[in-house]
Amino acid sequence: MLTGTQIAVIGGDARQLEIIRKLTELDAKLSLIGFEQLDHAFSGAVKEKIDEVDFSNIDAIILPVPGTGLEGQIETIFSNEKVTFEEEILSQTPAHCTVYSGITNSYLTGVTKSADRRLVQLFERDDVAIYNSIPTVEGTIMMAIQHTDFTIHGSNIAVIGLGRVGMSVARTFHALGAKVKVGARKSEHIARITEMGLTPFHLKEIGDAVKDVDICINTAPHLVVTASVISKMPTHTLIIDLASKPGGTDFRYAEKRGVKALLAPGLPGIVAPKTAGQILANVLSQLIMEDLQKRKGNTI
Repeated sequence: MLTGTQIAVIGGDARQLEIIRKLTELDAKLSLIGFEQLDHAFSGAVKEKIDEVDFSNIDAIILPVPGTGLEGQIETIFSNEKVTFEEEILSQTPAHCTVYSGITNSYLTGVTKSADRRLVQLFERDDVAIYNSIPTVEGTIMMAIQHTDFTIHGSNIAVIGLGRVGMSVARTFHALGAKVKVGARKSEHIARITEMGLTPFHLKEIGDAVKDVDICINTAPHLVVTASVISKMPTHTLIIDLASKPGGTDFRYAEKRGVKALLAPGLPGIVAPKTAGQILANVLSQLIMEDLQKRKGNTI
């Protein structure tokens, strides 16, 4: 249980509702910032503006999956209020206060470091990323069906990257009858792709690999699908980029050449916010309880 634990939930989308539900069930006290348009009421949770919160009592701060913008701005679908996460706010919190976010950027990393507060990136955890790959794959299938005039079965698909998402994507599209080739750099990944019964290619050979693809799915968080690569694709190719913003695709050149390219980060929150929220809620509650136990142990 989290009785007596004070938590600030700042902004976010429908996934945050499952987090709020789980934490209130565990008897935590929540300050909901950026939720004034939320109709649902949770016992033990109070809607507040950021300047109304007493951060000196806050044990944990939960940010949206994308974290903050590069100037500290926080997106929320339940508020028209501009919410900004600043070092001044964080410095008011107790030294043990932990900040939880899906991912980080230079601003968020810098703010937490300057305030000497711990930052936990949930999407760096294998369990979260693997569970989250399930709704990501379903969303990718949905996009592939919506934006093509051919079946997945029998189509040529290139998946870039064999990380936790790439592996799930490649395996699922293969199961749907597609001819899947997967690009990677590491020799162990090339071996794993072969073991999975898929066609491997080294990313140095990506230009040759995409010459006959119907769908190209990128999971690499850096520019891989360059203008040179896109120039070698058939014009009917659909590019689905699952990497976090700004993605790993040259979208400007894709548009210029007439190749449809879609940036699709955060698919779990769009196609299955309830499931995606429950995944985060379960991990968050476990981590916060572990922190609470450690603090109690240190005070004995």
